[in-house]
Amino acid sequence: QVHLVESGGGLVQPGGSLRLSCAASGIIFNFNIMGWYRQAPGKERELVSSIGSGGEITYADSVKGRFTISRDNAKSTVYLQMNSLKPEDTAVYYCKLTDFRGVYWGQGTQVTVSS
Repeated sequence: QVHLVESGGGLVQPGGSLRLSCAASGIIFNFNIMGWYRQAPGKERELVSSIGSGGEITYADSVKGRFTISRDNAKSTVYLQMNSLKPEDTAVYYCKLTDFRGVYWGQGTQVTVSS
C-alpha cells in the first residue's frame, strides 16, 4: 500500500507563492509517476503537473511558466512550487502516485488565492 500526505497549502494574495509537498510512504517502487491535480468548486479534477521517476515533466497550459514540479526520489517526495498565483488557482490540490499496481491519491490540501 501507498500513503500520500500533502502539505503546504494555505491562503495567499494574488501574485504570491506557495510550495506544496507530498510525501509518499509504504512500499514505493522506483518506477512511478507522481503528480499534482486540483479541483475547484463545481469543476472536475484536472491535471496540474506530473513528473516521472526519470524526470519526465508535464504541465497544464494554465500553469506553465508559473509552477515548477520537482521530486526527491530518496525521500519519495514531490514538490510543487507555485509562483505568481492567481485567484483562478484556488482549489483543493491533490497528490497522485501511479505505478504498475495502480493509482494512489492523497487527501488534498486547500490553496486559496484571494486579497
